Amino acid sequence: MSKKPLILVTNDDGINAPGIRTLITVMKTIGDVVVVAPDSPQSGMGHAITLNATLYATEVNIDNGPQKEFSCSGTPADCVKLAIREILGRTPDLCVSGINHGSNASINVIYSGTMSAAIEAGIEGIPAIGFSLLDYSWDANFEASKSFVKKITEQVLEHGLPNGVVLNVNIPNIEEKEIKGIKVCRQARANWVEEFDKRKTPQGKDYYWLTGKFVNLDGGEDTDEWALENGYISLVPAQFDLTAHYFLKDLNNWNL
Repeated sequence: MSKKPLILVTNDDGINAPGIRTLITVMKTIGDVVVVAPDSPQSGMGHAITLNATLYATEVNIDNGPQKEFSCSGTPADCVKLAIREILGRTPDLCVSGINHGSNASINVIYSGTMSAAIEAGIEGIPAIGFSLLDYSWDANFEASKSFVKKITEQVLEHGLPNGVVLNVNIPNIEEKEIKGIKVCRQARANWVEEFDKRKTPQGKDYYWLTGKFVNLDGGEDTDEWALENGYISLVPAQFDLTAHYFLKDLNNWNL
């Protein structure tokens, strides 16, 4: 019986994306790998799950990947649920999601399918990490990410994570020799200032494209945005308990 850890790999850019193929390559040097990932891009899906459509999971073999690899018709969260309940046969020792094409730092974590997959694993009590590279291009170069992805993964396997906590790792789009190190951070206070580009079809019907500008409102030097802007990999411990615990006492003093 293998003593290697069982690692579930997923993402939101789709099973053929270069980011997940790189992540698979790294994970195969660490443990036994099973992939369950979307059959098409699912960026920005957040924690959506499929309720009113049929889910499919088809076993595939892409570029001599791991022994078991499944292309799923659902969302990233669906992939993790299906893997745990139907495909793996036992609880994995770790779930890694990514490597995402683009940032999931700051407020982007809310919208991220990559991080939602990691969070879904965390809900199940499985240590989980979401990895992202700050390059939205399909042809992004993930070579500089490999050694850092491996190091962080091995540390999680060695030390574990507290219940309810997953790691959000973002990697700047620079050469490996230019990366200054890994910085433990908090999530920056930032948001998107959004607009809709309104257009008309040839038939005269209105339609919209969402556009926007990312605005960092946080001047702190302990944030993920500061780390990334200054050549560090950001590592944020994220939790899926959204309770504002500090406000409970004040709220209990209201005349309710």
